[in-house]
Amino acid sequence: MDWDALWNKISSISVDLVFKILGAIAVLVVGRILIRFIIKHFPKGTEKHPLDSTARQFFLSFTKITLYALLIIVAVGILGVPLASTVAVVGSAGAAIALALQGSLSNLASGIMLLIFKPMKIGDYVEVSGVSGTVSSVGIFYTTLVTVDNKHITLPNSSLTNTTIVNYSDEKTRRLDLVFPVDYSTDTEAAKEAIRQTVLSHPMVLRDPAPFVRLTDLDVSSLNITVRVWCLSENYWPLKFDLTEQVKATLDRNGITVPFPQVDVHMKQ
Repeated sequence: MDWDALWNKISSISVDLVFKILGAIAVLVVGRILIRFIIKHFPKGTEKHPLDSTARQFFLSFTKITLYALLIIVAVGILGVPLASTVAVVGSAGAAIALALQGSLSNLASGIMLLIFKPMKIGDYVEVSGVSGTVSSVGIFYTTLVTVDNKHITLPNSSLTNTTIVNYSDEKTRRLDLVFPVDYSTDTEAAKEAIRQTVLSHPMVLRDPAPFVRLTDLDVSSLNITVRVWCLSENYWPLKFDLTEQVKATLDRNGITVPFPQVDVHMKQ
């Protein structure tokens, strides 16, 4: 056996391996510095769009993971491992992880759709999946609503993209519909005029479109007068409570009664 030739071969391989390792370490160090620089100078969201901060965090994390994955692949390639094998291993691992986390990935994809299409934003009052509340946060996997009695409801994003979302805050104005039943003996024109004046005197009621006050139903026990007014979205509930109280007081002052349910009984001998 030629020991000198064997030693020279081992020395050559060792030197080549050392240089590859040093090169891989240098690439990792320089690449990490560059990635930190890119992440640090990642464009920031604006206060004008509340969801931008959430979107920024998502794209920041996604960019960071992608860059580190590419950096590791490059470093492994410098060590002499075939890139095709590395990509195949990474792909297999990714497929296995995707199967294990398919529910979470569904929420992730739905979160991306919510960030892109923006059917709701932080601060909106919405009704979705049978619950109502103010949007507190729109995350990558979950969305949080705060109910009127201050309960936090966390919904998976996949349930939001597969159901109807009713956004009560997206438009500046809303229509308030109220129905006031009065007795059949009531002078309907006088009742309508009294209600109309009460409605027009409220500062939250918009004049355009004009308020609607009409007799709409001949119910079993009452004549139903419907009131439809427009207001700013944030004034909807205060106006509803105010008009309910004020119209009731107006009816009382004018001697107009709100009837109880009535049944006519006919007795035959």
